[in-house]
Amino acid sequence: MCQYSSTDGFANNWHLVHLGTRATGGAALVMQEATAVSAEGRISYGDLGIWKNEHIGNLKPITEFIHSQGALAGIQLAHAGRKASTEIPWKGNGQFLPNEVNGWQTVSSGNIPYYENDHPPIPLSKEGIEKVKIDFENAAKRAVEAGYDVVEIHAAHGYLLNQFTSPLANNRTDEYGGSFENRTRLLVEVCNAVRKVWPDNKPLFVRISAVDWHEGGWNIEDSIRLARLLKESGVDLMDCSSGGVVPHAKIMVQPGYQVPFARAVKHEAQIPAGAVGLITNAQQADKIISDADADLIFIARESLRDPHFPLRAAHELGVETSWPKQYERAKFQK
Repeated sequence: MCQYSSTDGFANNWHLVHLGTRATGGAALVMQEATAVSAEGRISYGDLGIWKNEHIGNLKPITEFIHSQGALAGIQLAHAGRKASTEIPWKGNGQFLPNEVNGWQTVSSGNIPYYENDHPPIPLSKEGIEKVKIDFENAAKRAVEAGYDVVEIHAAHGYLLNQFTSPLANNRTDEYGGSFENRTRLLVEVCNAVRKVWPDNKPLFVRISAVDWHEGGWNIEDSIRLARLLKESGVDLMDCSSGGVVPHAKIMVQPGYQVPFARAVKHEAQIPAGAVGLITNAQQADKIISDADADLIFIARESLRDPHFPLRAAHELGVETSWPKQYERAKFQK
């Protein structure tokens, strides 16, 4: 079983880092989520960013520590679009007006706010779209310098790139709106820009919302079609989550409820896929891999509940793995 962890959409407005493990005994991958490619792309004023060179020196100690523990370091590059300019979740989670302290004017594919009472976003101009592409490209360059091993482009959960792909959020009438080809154009261009500067020997992931869970929205057939396009753009893995583009979607939540999306993308588009969502124990995760439903298992909220989940999972699956020296006395006995 091959797995790594992210926060699995744990908090729309915050950045977290968690550790997963490869139960095959290989290196773990630590994924740093939702790192903003521009100041206006932050979800909240408390988010981490990688939009200027000064950030590199502050991020290097993170990757150096991860590497010192024998693990790989990943970073998720993100732009929140209309879901930006919010309070930190545990302080209220509401959106600030552009003229308020800690607030700014949001941008999006169109002028539709996420919540009806949110301040409407400004539709990105052609110049604004070019800036977004440049911001992702430059962020990827900085990620190389900071020492990251994997980059993931966040195009899920109703954030900016998802606001372009989903017909529920995109009401443009130019070449970035309307048809499937037009709505996916920006994401494809961002992937091309990032792949151009991201080393060929380092993986590029894309996180998508495989379905919108809403009538008239993005569906699994769209995701399969998108995955085929992104494969041509040098994307190595599709991280298949769902929802987040509209607040009133009715999501059928149950254990492993998003695994079918990863299975469909993996087999229909012939590209590696990651499964995520209420995967909470080693046996469940192992079965997903054994059944070829996915190539990676994303462990997130369970690692919040149980920070030692990787060690417990390895023990339960009969895999020998190293423990931190300080914890060796507590190592599970056979």
